[in-house]
Amino acid sequence: MSTKDKVLLELENNKDKFISGSALAKKLNVSRNAIWKAIKSLESSGCIIDAVTNKGYRLLKASDKISAEAIKSLLTTSYMGREIEILQKIDSTNNYAKEIAKSNAIKQGYTIISETQTAGKGRMGRSFESPPDTGIYMSIILRPNFSIELTQLLTSCVAVAVADAVDRLYNTDTKIKWVNDLFLNSKKYCGILTEASISFESGQLEYAIIGIGINAKSIKNSLSPEVLEIATSIEDECDKTVTRNTLIAEILNSLEKYIENIESKNFMNEYRKCSFIIGETVIVTSNGESKKALAVDIDDNAGLVVRYENGTTETLNSGEARIIKS
Repeated sequence: MSTKDKVLLELENNKDKFISGSALAKKLNVSRNAIWKAIKSLESSGCIIDAVTNKGYRLLKASDKISAEAIKSLLTTSYMGREIEILQKIDSTNNYAKEIAKSNAIKQGYTIISETQTAGKGRMGRSFESPPDTGIYMSIILRPNFSIELTQLLTSCVAVAVADAVDRLYNTDTKIKWVNDLFLNSKKYCGILTEASISFESGQLEYAIIGIGINAKSIKNSLSPEVLEIATSIEDECDKTVTRNTLIAEILNSLEKYIENIESKNFMNEYRKCSFIIGETVIVTSNGESKKALAVDIDDNAGLVVRYENGTTETLNSGEARIIKS
């Protein structure tokens, strides 16, 4: 970590308290001048710091600029997020991840994060609005050693991992809409898109891309009124300040834990508990056809079990289900 990032972490850890320049210099084993330069650099990047003679420095407001060093300092993983690439703007982090994943030099857990996307991708060819300075738009490259059959569980596994991280940090109650959307108070705050490449020669999985888009900071002034009717952010719902570096690190920690145990399928119990589609009347769309049905269950392979009006049941492993509001 740079001296600047170390100083920021110390100020964050001593929030609402002054810490002297000499104490910072001693703890970080650098000169007082290095501390002064780090403070000025933090201020230029958007941090608001209260500096008082004979008291020291106090952080009033962090810039929340995404930092690879800050994220890595909070990781407990062995590979997830150990290599991070920060971008200011990209069409889609998933598109970029797919391009670089073709190189064997890109290792398991390589993470791409962008401040904004010009063509963020959602499921079914939809777009994902990605305003700057408010969200987390990231893609993680995996080189799974599990079977191709288990890849259909990857999206559900990621959904549980993200929900777990968010709820632990902010004391929220995330709900999951089959198969890939996360909700707070009936509004969407996160979308997940997983994509994979299979070798035609070997029939084996070459890599998988986990795309995660999260509305983290307040979006009240960033998105249109139409979008705000169905979308929200963590900050807008929990009334707490969301620090994106902390949230990213906790998601990466949670992802590694859950993905390492994906073969057990134990996470599906949590997926079902978080689901708000079970027991609801839905319109299911699959293979270009839409039908009305009752969502009965979600099986251990993340398939949505539905019962149609004629009494027949079917398990859907792809497609979309839209809840009919009464």
